[in-house]
Amino acid sequence: MTDVLLVFCTCPDAVVAERLADGLVDEQLAACVNILPKIRSIYRWQGSLQSDSEVLMLIKTNQHRYVKLEQWLLKNHPYDVPEVLALTVEAGAHDYLDWIDQATRQK
Repeated sequence: MTDVLLVFCTCPDAVVAERLADGLVDEQLAACVNILPKIRSIYRWQGSLQSDSEVLMLIKTNQHRYVKLEQWLLKNHPYDVPEVLALTVEAGAHDYLDWIDQATRQK
């Protein structure tokens, strides 16, 4: 078991995803953000079936930064209810996990 989290967050487009990713890394809330373009999201919203093109961010962070990361995303994301889902990372390359820890230490 590690202290690393993988956070999923969808965005309406690449411009928004890049702005959010830059902010998360700059604030040391995330060590790294991967942006996956052109996903399709199908969901029910306010009683209607929706099908939207979106961009997915995969955010690597640490348990000790998660609360601030979530607060920052909720404040800066354009969606009323953004997807913010954190999964624990069970294992990974030791050096990479250490790097995530170092990169998310507060200034």
